Amino acid sequence: MIEQNTTLNLKDAAATPTESLLSKPVALLQLIVFSAIGLVMFFVPFTIGEKSTILFDHGATYLVNQQHTLSVTLLFLLMIFGVSKPFIDGSWRKNITHMIMTAFKIIGLILAVMYVADVAPAFMMEKDMLPFLFEKLALPVGMIVPLGALILAFLVGFGLLEMVGVLMQIMKPIWKTPGSSAIDAVASFVGSYSIGLLITNRVYLQKQYSAREAIIIATGFSTVSAAFMVIVAKTLGLMEFWNLFFWSTLVITFIVTAITARIPPISLVDDSVERPALDHKGGTRLAAAFDLGLSTSRRATDLKKILWSNFRDGLTMAAAIVPSIIAVGLTGLILAKYTPVFDALGLLLYPFTLLSGLPEPLVAAKGMSAGLAEMFLPALLLSEADILTRYVAGVISISSVLFFSAMIPCVLATEIPLSVGKMVIIWFERVVLSILLAAAFGHLAMYFNWIG
Repeated sequence: MIEQNTTLNLKDAAATPTESLLSKPVALLQLIVFSAIGLVMFFVPFTIGEKSTILFDHGATYLVNQQHTLSVTLLFLLMIFGVSKPFIDGSWRKNITHMIMTAFKIIGLILAVMYVADVAPAFMMEKDMLPFLFEKLALPVGMIVPLGALILAFLVGFGLLEMVGVLMQIMKPIWKTPGSSAIDAVASFVGSYSIGLLITNRVYLQKQYSAREAIIIATGFSTVSAAFMVIVAKTLGLMEFWNLFFWSTLVITFIVTAITARIPPISLVDDSVERPALDHKGGTRLAAAFDLGLSTSRRATDLKKILWSNFRDGLTMAAAIVPSIIAVGLTGLILAKYTPVFDALGLLLYPFTLLSGLPEPLVAAKGMSAGLAEMFLPALLLSEADILTRYVAGVISISSVLFFSAMIPCVLATEIPLSVGKMVIIWFERVVLSILLAAAFGHLAMYFNWIG
């Protein structure tokens, strides 16, 4: 049976008197066809040219690799728009964070020009600096986000999101988020964290998530894709134990999210949201989900408007993200490579790596602390370590979620109320919890000869 007061109103009467509605047969067809398109495009991997990923990621990869000049041109148009927008709408003076991020966007555009013109200083042109940020992060994200936003319309515009929200209400007691957040988690996992954030921001702006729920989802579910997990596992020599690594990392990541949702700073964020009550006096959860999805589909009468609205949001988000990725990411990578900042941060993690029984706890702590700059750094820095440390480093690379080279600028480009300071605290909490959980499981796995 369905509980009272769980999600959005089911009744078509919720529409305004002047709002046109599709007939139920047309709405049902629309719900089935468009939702199927969204599901296939987002969640079904296809192998093309020996690469297995979702369809629109193939499209973005084609632009980046086969149409490189075109994609670079489009990227610069996005960055120019992203840099000019804060001055056009005056948002740069909104608060100190907006001022700083606007400055980073300007710096990011300048750095991109320097990279393409090959006039950047030699230390910036090393392959793990500007070339990595531009070619491996900014360019793919710049192509993926607008394309993903267009396809996103089929997931969130025609009733599927509302249906999942009813069916997945189990997420509320475990992760303190509504059932619809399952879509965010899966989209991040099979696609990209930027797409997961795009969904989260979109739903938050529609007032279907509270501020706390949006933060939990953004910092807990928007992890790297399964495809990138393979790269991490290969780098650390863990592919021999791929299934163990994959599933244990997934479980640990979501356990950490359930814990951080219940402690400061996330637990202190406002959790109020005006989701209308579900007026349902009987029947099954599946019936309630279907009724809600159908009523949403009946109100989705303008396909062009829905597609354009999502695509426009994707362009705006990509324009804000891309220059920030380059500037903020380069700052983080320089700090990690040329300063003792992350060595000092590693000292804060040292008690936990020591407590976890890692063979070289100080080396492990310093390597894992670099994940704040770029999630892949722990895997690179600890690729020659012992098997237990490599396993824990692999889990940290995935479960920490937040990092300066891309994820943090992506969050700052959304309307989710999350400051840099809070994200650093959440990152630290997630890393500490991940070290303890991953090390405990790693010891158990070694004892039973599952790894080693």
